[in-house]
Amino acid sequence: MFKTIVLALDGSEGSKRAIPLATELAQRDDAKIVIAHIDERIVGKGGGDIHPAEAEVQAEIRKQAEALSEQGIDASVQMRDVMVGGPARPIAEIAEEAGADLIVAGTRGHSGIPGVLLGSVTHRLLHLANRPVLVVPPPA
Repeated sequence: MFKTIVLALDGSEGSKRAIPLATELAQRDDAKIVIAHIDERIVGKGGGDIHPAEAEVQAEIRKQAEALSEQGIDASVQMRDVMVGGPARPIAEIAEEAGADLIVAGTRGHSGIPGVLLGSVTHRLLHLANRPVLVVPPPA
């Protein structure tokens, strides 16, 4: 039985696939969901942000939390910025701080050699987190 579930969302279709599963588990166990979103601050060649749509992604994530609340789930959002090291460590830290029983994360489907070369956040999270991590894979 879960009391607190951390749902890692980055705005990608892969992460969005984790929402229904986290929702189902939270409803089943009357658990709360803490949505973890990490803004990777990477500066582009001209000095501009590589992720210019970050404000839109954050607004979408806040709307998702509101939708979960409307379904009767205690939902909150934790957002952090990271410059170096990627989002896995801050997600694991959010899970620790929240006392999470589970971290739910989607994957974009990079596996094997491409996943290693591209640096899978979920793969790194599996090695860093001191909590169970449930990975939602892409459709077959």
